[in-house]
Amino acid sequence: MLTREFVLTFREAAPYINTYRGKTFVLALGGESLLDGDFSSMAQDINLLVSLGVRIVLVHGIRPQIEALLKRHGIARLFHRDRRVTDAATMDIVKQAAGATRHDVEARLSMGMPHSPMYGAHLRVAGGNFVTAQPLGVLDGVDMQYTGQVRRVDAAAIRQRLDQGELVLLTPVGYSLTGESFNLTMEELATHAAIALKAEKLIFVVEGRGAVEQDGQLISSLTALQAEQLLEAGSLPEDVAAYLPYTIRATREGIPRAHLISRHEDGALLLEHFTRGGNGTMIARDPLVRVRNASIDDVGDILALIRPLEEQGVLVRRSRERLEVEIGEYAVLEHDGKIYGCVAMHPFPEADTAELACLAVSPAKRDGGFGEMLLRHVEYQARTQGLQSLFVLTTQTSHWFVERGFAEADKNSLPLSRQQFYNYQRRSKVFVKKL
Repeated sequence: MLTREFVLTFREAAPYINTYRGKTFVLALGGESLLDGDFSSMAQDINLLVSLGVRIVLVHGIRPQIEALLKRHGIARLFHRDRRVTDAATMDIVKQAAGATRHDVEARLSMGMPHSPMYGAHLRVAGGNFVTAQPLGVLDGVDMQYTGQVRRVDAAAIRQRLDQGELVLLTPVGYSLTGESFNLTMEELATHAAIALKAEKLIFVVEGRGAVEQDGQLISSLTALQAEQLLEAGSLPEDVAAYLPYTIRATREGIPRAHLISRHEDGALLLEHFTRGGNGTMIARDPLVRVRNASIDDVGDILALIRPLEEQGVLVRRSRERLEVEIGEYAVLEHDGKIYGCVAMHPFPEADTAELACLAVSPAKRDGGFGEMLLRHVEYQARTQGLQSLFVLTTQTSHWFVERGFAEADKNSLPLSRQQFYNYQRRSKVFVKKL
């Protein structure tokens, strides 16, 4: 049983491994992750990603480290608009915190430790003056002094290091053209880096599992618009509310996906990216689910969907050749770029009707409303062609269609050209829906 589970899990992960090879992930984690030991297991997973060909840019925060040093030295902390006012004394503390934290991160990414899953791997960590900063200036009459903002990220220099198989580590301190240092925020730096690098993903590590409903239910995926609406509702955990605006900006400026994952769940980084369900919250600019017209390239995926149903007698067997000939009458449903459903509409304009056929949804997605989406797509297509009804022939799924407005009819109500091909051995029932 364990062997079988391993094989299935590995097969599930294989398409993602292939997809992510050569892609850039920008991973941002707060300084809290480096204080309580949670980063050690994540460091192993980061090393594993690099070994699989994923290009990693790691951005770390230093807020709790700064707070601890300020308290130790008796230096007062001052904030304005939720940003630290960084005077000269505080900037010295920021540099200390940045240097010490960076060394700690590099040490934990050195995976030569005994009993590590990546024992023997040698990950090279690169750093440097990749970030040009400028002062934030005076806000509401408050001089923010050495608090800065990102002016430019040297994407070309970072790519050179990534091309050599190195992990690039970015610390939230930037340098101006006049040689001054400025205190930056991890969130802003990570977002700028992801956009400049045209990264595949921007990932923030959070305290909880991600964005949640008011009842505590995890929200596994959001569009940028839905994320904005969630922010306006004002019921999110503090760190999620802080990170969501950056995920929205990133996705709207070309990053395909942004993610929120838990820092407390071992393997969260891998589970989110190598399993179908994930375990955090994914944010995308556009809806993750869409129905589109099928193409000849989709025939293999359609066959994989319908073969099990054909073997069970739910669907009539169709050859690859027939599918290829009729592919223009098919539509497929994609979720995050992968096909999970299909349907066909065969029009009979002489009878002002169309046949809904070959409706199939992957077992992994049958509770997601995908069947209804495919049905609505066919109904829309039929209406745009001026047809008055849809009919379906089924042996085992009659209740599903009845619940969605279909009514049983006599087979003699079928178009004459369709009656000629009625299969009397299957004895399929006929259901019709008026449009």
